[in-house]
Amino acid sequence: MDLIDELIINELKKDSRLSMTEIGRRVHLTSPAVRERVRQLEDKQIITGYTVNLNAKNLGFPIAAIIEATIKNNRYEEFKQHILSYSNIDFCYRIAGNACFMLKANFSTFEDSEIFINELISLAHTKTNFIFSEVK
Repeated sequence: MDLIDELIINELKKDSRLSMTEIGRRVHLTSPAVRERVRQLEDKQIITGYTVNLNAKNLGFPIAAIIEATIKNNRYEEFKQHILSYSNIDFCYRIAGNACFMLKANFSTFEDSEIFINELISLAHTKTNFIFSEVK
């Protein structure tokens, strides 16, 4: 990877829908040259996919929380399967430290967040941090 690859990646991180022509204009390359570099980055599995960012508030989920979960009685697989059953989870990572997992969940109401946490109680001890805003 060189500086041009980094510039291309930064443009794709800002907006993965940019055309090769627009990326080329921004990084001072032709669109075929950009297309070839992107293909190589994909072949090397540096770029592994493209995604869309959703506004959870506009989807009816104005409340977001980061939840730390410490598994009870070695119930890791049950916890993972339980988390996979929800569509309001942005991410769930297995981590090292005081907790076993860290996840971000979105909720319509605080009551929904309480129900979610109560459903986890048999599997894990939780620590919930509600998100007020994002620092950009």
